[in-house]
Amino acid sequence: MSEQYIKTAVHRGLHIHSLVTVHYFEYAKNYRFDGEAHPFWELVYVDKGELDATSGETVHHLSQGDILFHKPNEFHSLRANGVKAPNLVVIAFDSDSDAMRIFEDALFKAGEAERELFAGIIAEATDAFSSPLDDPATVKLERAEESVFAAEQMLVLLLEQLLIRLARRQEHTPTVRISSSIKLRLDHDLVDRIIAFMQENTCGNLTFSDVCRFSAQSATNLKTIFKNVTGVGVMSYYRTLKINEAKRMLREGDDNITQIADRLGYTSVHYFSRYFKRATGMTPSEYTLSIQAKI
Repeated sequence: MSEQYIKTAVHRGLHIHSLVTVHYFEYAKNYRFDGEAHPFWELVYVDKGELDATSGETVHHLSQGDILFHKPNEFHSLRANGVKAPNLVVIAFDSDSDAMRIFEDALFKAGEAERELFAGIIAEATDAFSSPLDDPATVKLERAEESVFAAEQMLVLLLEQLLIRLARRQEHTPTVRISSSIKLRLDHDLVDRIIAFMQENTCGNLTFSDVCRFSAQSATNLKTIFKNVTGVGVMSYYRTLKINEAKRMLREGDDNITQIADRLGYTSVHYFSRYFKRATGMTPSEYTLSIQAKI
């Protein structure tokens, strides 16, 4: 009976052969990289802020959500615009798939699905490798002594999924989407509105009751919906937004630490410094010095 079955070899339209580097950078507003060329692919994703990127003779003005590809042996450089400090995901990899021609001189805008894939890639890279993701001098990924099972493989699968999604979009190929329930869409819409509300109020002191009133939800419903969508609690997410805003201000350097603490609504600079260190592992001064060392 088993002789009747015929195995079908899986055709892989796009394949990543090897990783070179995976980075997540938080740069100052005056960051500058004079450029290089190398025999493998590189993609740059602007997670936050703005950036000018050169590909050959072309200058791209990138903003949050932009994804730019550099083909092998193409000279490229980066320069922050002096106004908004950029956070970047930079991934270098090797692929000889014919489909990679789609990405030559290609610029994309990330949607929600792509943003989630980038978050997954960074999470898997953190689990797979001991190399610091923010070290621009890294030339080889060092494997972690105790990595999460199949973290490298998962990273590559997520990267391939990202590339396939972008390739389908570039070729205008209809993508089959799994329909979600109306409630799930409504929950995501609600959480998006709540996050936007919290982002608008990072320079303040929102309470959980404030967020409940804004969302028109009971405390129990809000906790459940927000945790299901984001994986964290409401106020934990808000505190992270405030720290990220503090890091941006420190990188841009327009205000000193005392002024930043005051602008973000902390009761004192000492409380701000303690909480910043608890969240990042560094004091605000140490974080500023680490950024300046990368310039």
